[in-house]
Amino acid sequence: MKPKFDIIRLSKWFLLLSSAITVAGIVVFAIFGFNLGTDFKAGSRVQISFSQPVNQEKVGQMFQSIGVPMRDTSITVAGTRQNVAVVRFPEVLTSAQQNKLDGAEKAYFGKDLPDSVQTVDPFVATQTAHKAVYAVLIAAAFIVVYIAIRFEFRFAIAGIIALLHDVFIVLAAFALLRREVDLTFIAAVLTIVGYSINDTIVIFDRIRENLKIVKPKDVETLKQLVNRSLWQTMSRSINTVVTVLIAAVILYFFGGVSIRNFTFALIIGLVSGAYSSIFIASPLWVLMRGRSLKRGKRKETAKTELV
Repeated sequence: MKPKFDIIRLSKWFLLLSSAITVAGIVVFAIFGFNLGTDFKAGSRVQISFSQPVNQEKVGQMFQSIGVPMRDTSITVAGTRQNVAVVRFPEVLTSAQQNKLDGAEKAYFGKDLPDSVQTVDPFVATQTAHKAVYAVLIAAAFIVVYIAIRFEFRFAIAGIIALLHDVFIVLAAFALLRREVDLTFIAAVLTIVGYSINDTIVIFDRIRENLKIVKPKDVETLKQLVNRSLWQTMSRSINTVVTVLIAAVILYFFGGVSIRNFTFALIIGLVSGAYSSIFIASPLWVLMRGRSLKRGKRKETAKTELV
């Protein structure tokens, strides 16, 4: 694809946009925090499928009838026919309450289908949260090492900043929209990390190949080389993200309630990953490599003056 505009020359605007998104995300975290699912905090999650549309009020009445306090409880009605209720409790449901649930469902809705009940105690929730954080950090660390070995440390720094940018945007979106953060969300984040770094590496590889052909002596030549490399890989980047995005959107609408958070995170991450690979990672590398070129040029000038 031929260059349509100079991406590197306009990179300060893209970096400013990402900085504004980062500040907005920090504000969102400070105000709202995360809507943690039962995987990361103690409590119970009950998912019930009905043969008829239901409303939140009637579902709440059903649980009150079996002695379950509804304080700080969230009830979500979903499904194509509004026939799936997902209820989250801050307390763990007792065996007696779970046993009474089947009878209450038959009395209120004439239902005899099995439910999905998940309970997590405080210790398990804490351990799961810690392991999720470790998984993301370990994945990021191995990515940094891999890029540093295959390319150079400046590529690794630019790549990991772009990855953190993608993860941060997904986190901010979930915090703002009050979507539940659970284990499927962590799986989505790791998927986004893998996809985003793959796209970034393709661009870095093209830059490295072009560096073998042209040895930039100044920052302007370096910018032209990177801009040309970005446009040489632009078609592939766009085609890849559009193809995966179509599949993710279809899964979001037709894949069922249980994977909706996963696919929503994937959609946000795919768009952010394509953006950061093109408009964040490479410009950051140019900034770092450009400083090295300037320092080298100053040293050469100083040596010439001494001679």
